[in-house]
Amino acid sequence: IGIKLDASINNKHRKLLLILSLSFNLGLLGFFKYFNFFVDSFIDLFNLFGITLQHRTLSILLPVGISFYTFQTLSYTIDIYRKKITATKNALAFFSFVSFFPQLVAGPIERASELLPQFLKKRKFSYAFAVSGLRQILWGLFKKVVIADNIAQHVDIVYSSPENFYGLPVIIATILFTFQVYCDFSGYSDIAIGVAKLFGFKLMTNFNTPLFSKSMKELWNRWHISLSTWFRDYLYYPLGGNKVSKPKWALNIFITFFISGLWHGPSVAFVVWGSLNGIYLIIEALTQDFRIRFYKLIGFVKFPTILKATQIFFTFSLFAFSLIIFRAENGYDALTLIGRLPQQLITQVTSVDAIISTLTPMFSTQLELVYLLCSFALFISVDLLIRNKGIDGVLRTIPTFGRISIYYIIISWILFFGAFEKPQEFVYFQF
Repeated sequence: IGIKLDASINNKHRKLLLILSLSFNLGLLGFFKYFNFFVDSFIDLFNLFGITLQHRTLSILLPVGISFYTFQTLSYTIDIYRKKITATKNALAFFSFVSFFPQLVAGPIERASELLPQFLKKRKFSYAFAVSGLRQILWGLFKKVVIADNIAQHVDIVYSSPENFYGLPVIIATILFTFQVYCDFSGYSDIAIGVAKLFGFKLMTNFNTPLFSKSMKELWNRWHISLSTWFRDYLYYPLGGNKVSKPKWALNIFITFFISGLWHGPSVAFVVWGSLNGIYLIIEALTQDFRIRFYKLIGFVKFPTILKATQIFFTFSLFAFSLIIFRAENGYDALTLIGRLPQQLITQVTSVDAIISTLTPMFSTQLELVYLLCSFALFISVDLLIRNKGIDGVLRTIPTFGRISIYYIIISWILFFGAFEKPQEFVYFQF
């Protein structure tokens, strides 16, 4: 289809080819990932009206990475249709682009214009490029094995039995899950990008310290960048983007995040999670002038550090709240956890002893909690340090002895504090 699109000058013919490509790709994705979801939803709708239907779903084996490589192939034909790139006639290069092993399973979702040409040119081994990749792999392993996998077991305690927890444990588990999903997925992305560098390929940055963002807009510009920019370029902009009336713009944002939630999985929970984040962005944009006047009124503008910390706190809280829906086993559990968030919270935080006794069910020993806090402190310090330059950019500026010392500290930390006894699957493998 790409080759035919490139050769055709008839607009009607080109549109038909594009529709064929979109239908085939989205049809495969819809069948394998959403067939049972839509059948069940259809049956549930009829049940609301008292109509019982006989139905049968299929035992479909989901192809590995289908959500990710489907979007890559879609962007390929769409960009050819838009005449941003030309079609390749090199089948090996094309299929290598679609199924490049480091990022096949969970991204980053690459554009043909960036990745495909790299298969068409001869590559020479670069020591500096390989070392850069190893640095990213090392930091990705730390985030995955030390932070995400250690956090997972404590989050599971609360989210697997929400009826047994309320107040502080629910809040702590939700905060921990926010860091878990970030460290898990950004850790995978770092490893994928690093492995690609070892083979001479450059992949796009997928995360840029999003949890320290001052607004939801900034957070989504830094979170899963390859997906958010894909939806921006191939859905949000074609809908009109922000070059329309405010009601139409708000609808464009909502549709984009609604579909983004559906992309994550065939579940009402993911749709609600995506929609909620879309609503956050709409409200944030519509209240911007009011918030600026409010900050001036209470004098926050005179204290930029306090203002920035407050904005980061509220942005993180809103995003973490939405992740309750993302993480809960089902809708009932999500509502249970949300309802139990404020229960007995004041009583639980009245003293150090009360806090310790409240958190005891989540942590088997105080030493376990201390290890996790120390790992957290190291992670947050490094994540803040690399916010502008990235792990490779920062380490390159450090003298040799200091740089090697940092390598050994991180390696030792992984070996001593990594959750090797309870390995966790990458969160985004399910998508």
